[in-house]
Amino acid sequence: MRHKAKGKKFSRTANQRKALLRGIVSSLFEHQRIETTVAKAKAIRGAAEKLVTLGKREDLHSKRVAMSYISNRAVVAKLFSEISPRFADRNGGYLRIIKTRQRVKDRAPMAIIEFVDYEDIRGKASE
Repeated sequence: MRHKAKGKKFSRTANQRKALLRGIVSSLFEHQRIETTVAKAKAIRGAAEKLVTLGKREDLHSKRVAMSYISNRAVVAKLFSEISPRFADRNGGYLRIIKTRQRVKDRAPMAIIEFVDYEDIRGKASE
């Protein structure tokens, strides 16, 4: 029985799982929108929202905590300079998960995870 066992294991060891989730969160911050499986999207949502909240504090300790989770300096800089200021007046719920299709190869349910203001950002970029 899995009493008090949190999170999905994704058939990986703890180190592999941690690296997988860190990589997906890093890609999310870099591209603002990614497509992944529904289970992985749900698994990274909490970590990503906590990092956005850290970015809103904008102090040295928050940057160091973010760097301990995301190893790419450019992505952390983007988190603190571009992403977090957009949500300064919002108390949470920075991400949305949209279920899209089933993957052809293994029929896994797929989803798009994106920031809630992604459409506004994409519209300004295309103008």
